[in-house]
Amino acid sequence: MADSKKISDDFSSAGQVTAEDLQQAAAEGFKSVLNLRSPSEPGFLADEGEKAQSAGLEYANVPLVASEANQNLTEEAIQQIENLPKPILLHCAGGGRASGIALIAIAIQEGLTYEQIVQKAAELNINLEQPHLKQFLSEKFGT
Repeated sequence: MADSKKISDDFSSAGQVTAEDLQQAAAEGFKSVLNLRSPSEPGFLADEGEKAQSAGLEYANVPLVASEANQNLTEEAIQQIENLPKPILLHCAGGGRASGIALIAIAIQEGLTYEQIVQKAAELNINLEQPHLKQFLSEKFGT
């Protein structure tokens, strides 16, 4: 998984994974995969759930659209993160949504301040302008 990024001990983000990536993730100790892509996106791995489970990983799919914030889907993704065994590999098409959702999960878990979130985003090169993250920051901190 060349484009994977470790966000914390519990979360890593990546772009679209292959069946081989799922096997590798399991071998590296990941317990779960959270796919943030919609089945209608080009390159969506239709049988990813089966491939993840055959690699010994738990699997969930929450179809977050990259271009628009959706509070319900963001909350569903956070709910999945809370319930899935850790560590979790979150992925989308290029890794942006996955990194953003992982950062939201950490912010909630650790009770981070706005400044701490901005600092962590800078350290990890996470774009704070992506819709889901922007909406979270706006609702939580009024930014």
